[in-house]
Amino acid sequence: MAAMSLHRYLLPLALMLTGCAQSPDPGPERIVEQRATDAPASRGTALLRDTMLRAHNRARAAVDVPPLAWDDRLAATARAYAEEMARTGRFAHAEQMARTGRFAHADQPHGPSREGENLWTGTRGAYRYDEMIGHWVAERRDFVDRPTPAFSRTGRWQDVAHYTQIVWRDTQRLGCATASSATDDYLVCRYSPAGNVVGQRAF
Repeated sequence: MAAMSLHRYLLPLALMLTGCAQSPDPGPERIVEQRATDAPASRGTALLRDTMLRAHNRARAAVDVPPLAWDDRLAATARAYAEEMARTGRFAHAEQMARTGRFAHADQPHGPSREGENLWTGTRGAYRYDEMIGHWVAERRDFVDRPTPAFSRTGRWQDVAHYTQIVWRDTQRLGCATASSATDDYLVCRYSPAGNVVGQRAF
């Protein structure tokens, strides 16, 4: 089959701040790729759960932190927000207003009830679940073991914040879901307790 052009975006997990001002969000990273086939990737709730839980716990085992347990309540809040992004019809950043679909972190109260959140979006049906989370885990290449937010060798915390949430030692539970617009898939993973706490190390 002819190659098709596809895109994906990553939005770094917002830092949990304790009396500090948050750095300006530069917006999602856009990556354009070529794909050899236009066959849709496999989908399904059970496949999503198994893939996300296995990939998260493999990344955590690699740095010797305890595995996460699946949480249906977190998966439900992730699903609600993925569906909201898919239907909103706007981007949160002016330079992407021409595209469809909102892509920004959910508004949540600060405090112990706050859920950690990783977001991903890309061409509808083009990416397997393991490819989606693989983009987050690949941020390990830029991770350095320093307190948040100085944990990136690039000097930009945004370059590793998905990965650090995945391996955050104090996080215990995970729930993920996807939704689709006419053109894009949205993946949301929610975590409790939330990671990326300023002044603390990931593990």
